[in-house]
Amino acid sequence: MKEIQPLTGYIRGGCSPIGMKKNFESYIDETAQLYNDIYVSAGIRGMQIKISPSKLKEVINAQFYDII
Repeated sequence: MKEIQPLTGYIRGGCSPIGMKKNFESYIDETAQLYNDIYVSAGIRGMQIKISPSKLKEVINAQFYDII
């Protein structure tokens, strides 16, 4: 946990796929596509945003992947 902030620029609990300070590859579990909207961290502890999986994929240049 000590490495989160130096590595990502975020505090624990505030890591968000949107607006990352460094360009990390991002993956979204393919089951997210089963839903019209999902919730992801907004970058502030305790705040989430509602977004469609396809829009999230587009915004963060991610790939859908069989994670679980």
